[in-house]
Amino acid sequence: MQARVALVTGGTGGIGTSIVKRLAGMGHKVATNFRDEARGRAWHQGMKDAGFDIAMAAGDVSSPEQAAALVQEVERQLGPVEILVNNAGITRDSTFHKMSAQQWNEVICTNLNSCFNVTRPVIEGMRQRKWGRIVQISSINGQKGQYGQANYAAAKAGMHGFTISLAQENARFGITVNTVSPGYIGTDMVMAVPEEVREKIIAQIPTGRLGTPEEIAYAVGFFIPDEAGWITGANLSANGGQYMGW
Repeated sequence: MQARVALVTGGTGGIGTSIVKRLAGMGHKVATNFRDEARGRAWHQGMKDAGFDIAMAAGDVSSPEQAAALVQEVERQLGPVEILVNNAGITRDSTFHKMSAQQWNEVICTNLNSCFNVTRPVIEGMRQRKWGRIVQISSINGQKGQYGQANYAAAKAGMHGFTISLAQENARFGITVNTVSPGYIGTDMVMAVPEEVREKIIAQIPTGRLGTPEEIAYAVGFFIPDEAGWITGANLSANGGQYMGW
């Protein structure tokens, strides 16, 4: 497999770290962004200690200007971005009748607007080179909804609308655009939930367990090789059977 330049947004989180490792393990040159410099440096050192040489660039992907600067810096370090994984995401949970405009806007800007902000600076280069891979990390809750997450579910559902439109526009340029929709994954955030709440979640999952970040990274990796070039506009649900749809 030819080594490509890959950018994973939000790569310092639980799922993001596994995606970064997976793509690096496939032989690609991988970069990610950070907002908190101290946390970013600590993560970078940890990856180095684990044998992964990952490029780092500052940038808040909810900002069009910072996202453009981020892409420019990654391309300065590694070359043109050929693989993009839009993984950055946050939650600001609240029932809608109590949700503030700030809670709504922060989630929409970070989870959905970031897809535009980061993809726009790389798409023209992909079209010129006649090759590209773009993967959005959505969520089971973008498919089935979730109590207290109208903002998050709206953003995650919007990501797939973005995927299928972009897929249609760019298929003839050798660019595939797909979505991975994880279910409940055993990240630090989920493991911090009280045990009795986790048990209720697991009881709804046919496989009887939480997923692992590595399993989501495997799903992302599936879309990357040349052999996956005929798969575009797809949504891969990786949720242990918790939500099954066509």
